[in-house]
Amino acid sequence: MLQYYALQVKTRGEDKFIRLFKALHPEVPFPLYFPQRRINIRRRGVVRQSMAAIFPGYVFLEIDDGEGENILAHQWAFRCTEGFFQFLRSNRNIQPLKDRDLNLVLHFIKKVGPVAGVSKVYFNENARIVVVEGPLMGLEGKIIKVDKRKGRAKIKLDLYDDSFAIDLAFEVISPLDHR
Repeated sequence: MLQYYALQVKTRGEDKFIRLFKALHPEVPFPLYFPQRRINIRRRGVVRQSMAAIFPGYVFLEIDDGEGENILAHQWAFRCTEGFFQFLRSNRNIQPLKDRDLNLVLHFIKKVGPVAGVSKVYFNENARIVVVEGPLMGLEGKIIKVDKRKGRAKIKLDLYDDSFAIDLAFEVISPLDHR
């Protein structure tokens, strides 16, 4: 069974941390994940695609259950890489992700993939959003705000004891198109 650990790194330096870590420590065999989202940003009438972190300041480490002790052996390799802050819960109490934290991270790592794209949605007769496919699928209960004009849904994510809101893009389709 696989276990996942959260590493807190410099915000907006997640990708740099992964590249630097792999270059400095090619002997460490564990995959690192940095889930991202793609959204359109309109400035002065020009629409540009932008990439942003789903979990700003966090990188996730995957370890096979049998290699769980190896994280302690390689802990210093992570700690001495530029941009690293701490393992979560703390560097003295390294804990794998569990329960809802694990399910949330796995939703973006395994189901959605490295980049969360655009979800397909429609609005029912009560003006409620119905997700047909995409990264918002399964996160309907976490939606706190919908901006139809921008095509974004703000969702509230909880990781450990931290709550934050992010925008995910959606495209409105006809209710008949999803059948």
